[in-house]
Amino acid sequence: MRPRSLALAAAIAVLPLTAVSLGVSTAQAATPNATPRVALPNTVNPAVAHSEKKGDVPAAQQIAVSVSLKLRNTDALDRFLTAVATPGTPEYGHYLTPEQFTAQFGPTQSAVDQVRTYLAQQGLTVTDVSANRQVVNAHGTAAQVSQAFGTHESSYLDPQLQRAFFANDAAASIPSDLAAVVQGVSGLDNHAVRKNRLATPNAVTPSTASSTPSGMAPAQYTGAYNLNKTGADGTGTTVALWEFDGYKSSNLTTYDAQYGLSGPAVSTVSVDGASYDSAPGQGQGEVELDSEIVRGAAPKATQLVYEAPNSDQGEIDMANKIVTDNRVSVVSISWGSCEPDTTASSMTAVDNAFKQAAAQGISIFSASGDDGSRDCTRSTSGSTVKAVDFPASSPHQTGVGGTNLKVSSSNTYSSESAWSTAGGGVSTVFAKPSWQTGTGVSGTMRTVPDVSSNADPASGFAIYTAGAWQVYGGTSAAAPLWSGYAAQFNQKAKAAGQPVLGEASPRLYSVANSSSYGSTFHDVTTGANQDFSAKAGYDQVTGWGSPVADALTTALLGGSTTPPSGGCTAAQLIGNGGFESGTASPWTASSGVIDNSASQPAHSGSWKAWMDGYGSAHTDTMSQTVSIPAGCASAKLTFWLHIDTAETGSTAYDKLTVQANNTTLATYSNADAAAGYVQRTLDLTSFAGQTVTVTFTGTEDSSLQTSFVIDDVALNVN
Repeated sequence: MRPRSLALAAAIAVLPLTAVSLGVSTAQAATPNATPRVALPNTVNPAVAHSEKKGDVPAAQQIAVSVSLKLRNTDALDRFLTAVATPGTPEYGHYLTPEQFTAQFGPTQSAVDQVRTYLAQQGLTVTDVSANRQVVNAHGTAAQVSQAFGTHESSYLDPQLQRAFFANDAAASIPSDLAAVVQGVSGLDNHAVRKNRLATPNAVTPSTASSTPSGMAPAQYTGAYNLNKTGADGTGTTVALWEFDGYKSSNLTTYDAQYGLSGPAVSTVSVDGASYDSAPGQGQGEVELDSEIVRGAAPKATQLVYEAPNSDQGEIDMANKIVTDNRVSVVSISWGSCEPDTTASSMTAVDNAFKQAAAQGISIFSASGDDGSRDCTRSTSGSTVKAVDFPASSPHQTGVGGTNLKVSSSNTYSSESAWSTAGGGVSTVFAKPSWQTGTGVSGTMRTVPDVSSNADPASGFAIYTAGAWQVYGGTSAAAPLWSGYAAQFNQKAKAAGQPVLGEASPRLYSVANSSSYGSTFHDVTTGANQDFSAKAGYDQVTGWGSPVADALTTALLGGSTTPPSGGCTAAQLIGNGGFESGTASPWTASSGVIDNSASQPAHSGSWKAWMDGYGSAHTDTMSQTVSIPAGCASAKLTFWLHIDTAETGSTAYDKLTVQANNTTLATYSNADAAAGYVQRTLDLTSFAGQTVTVTFTGTEDSSLQTSFVIDDVALNVN
């Protein structure tokens, strides 16, 4: 074997792509190509089963779709999300950048290229790919879309909503060779529409809009929840508002002037070309409510209003743009849809972006809905179905329920009861996350909400919108209030040299399950929605209750919690073990080690770690740090190793050493050379409960090369 040069560049083979001409008739192509296909579950909108079919979608009608790609190393990601939110762990507060997340857990570029190639072969036009490679957006005719996804597009009428829509009749499918990388596809229907969670008192109609405010003012709710006692105003923080409509800046400045508030000017971030601000629609009141409540709670926080088309694709693209922009530490969401009437594949795509938000330290607060435990009341499934709202049901954000708040004449907390139509209940999509524990928590599925605050329109907020004062409530007022609190906390955390709040729920549940609960939350114990009652501790109307902001901040900043010492969830801990990201991260490696040249083939895929092989004195290293949970009965490090050498005989001239911290686990040399790869297994069980740096060190002497080629590294614990 020829020694490789120190200046060797990675060679990338470019293969010719043969264009495939598809004959598309005027009718939809209902029969896909003969290539074996795999069905994509949960890609049919539930409304199809309740709606009346009216005919075929015209074959030439344009349809836009979003193909969501699977995350990688999901066991390691789950472990990281737990550790980064747990005070006392080595990972605590060490959040990732978008680039680091994509390198470790995002789809590979080769997966994106594979999907792009397939879509182009089917005649679709790829419009863009999200920066984190999680979503490929494309458009084409109904005939082309039907051909690509092995389904049929029909026109329907939803009798509950009296709304016409189009949808695929059956589950989408893809060629089997795409099944390993594609999570799902959205946009095959246009039924799902996100509704805002805004409510007005029964006695209030648009004609009663006033020239003077009459609802709850900032001094009242900041006083009641001790937001005025934290010593913070949001300075230096940025909050994203998640919107499907627009606002008028003049209304926001009128609100500020009324209450003597000042802060950075609100600005808009367009998603997929959405532009509502010149002529806001029916959701204008929602957007202005969100902004004004955040301003009241954290006046100095910067606000970015992300505006997207009200569609599955718009929601998915907004989620991914927020996390890849990485400009905010808090997201406030006041729009949602009931789980049974939302395509599960679209919810999964959004939740994957929320996982990235959690890994990057972004807190998300979502309104739990205003139809109680029957969230589909104003949707297709109707009021007879027990249901919760998405995205409040996602386990990677914090669902916010609603209360009726009474404030004293001195603007202090008086009492609080559950709002009778506050959203809450049990998810049918998401399993209960590991952090959702405590008094009142039961079952195996995710329950909603996590926390709550004032939302009853009978105790509603004074909001200036559309040129007049209104009284608004709804859990869409509660979510921005908690978002404003998170902005306050992040300001305090930075001043104290501590990490931002990040994924809030694990930390809030930790405080709620401690002896500090009674002083950090207002436990709401009276009131009910249709199926659940408020009670001591956690409940499915108000969660753990509303904040005592100053005490909650002290508890969240004060001291660390020892990592869980018992139990062990089976997981694979190594990130980028196959090196297919094409970069080292999360490994730390010598220059040139991560390689895809043809001189030394990979064990699988295209990339591997090629250590040494220069034929001169040289040392390469590669390391990664992981935490092995306490309670694990087994921790096995495995990797595939190929040793190629120009040395002869049994003398060990060139060596590869594998270490865990300072303990040498194994040493290999030129004497172990073999024609192909050999899988090696090393036992790390004795390191359970510790943070371990796994290090590969290749040392080569002054003559005759030896290459140590490593691929498909894994550390499996159980």
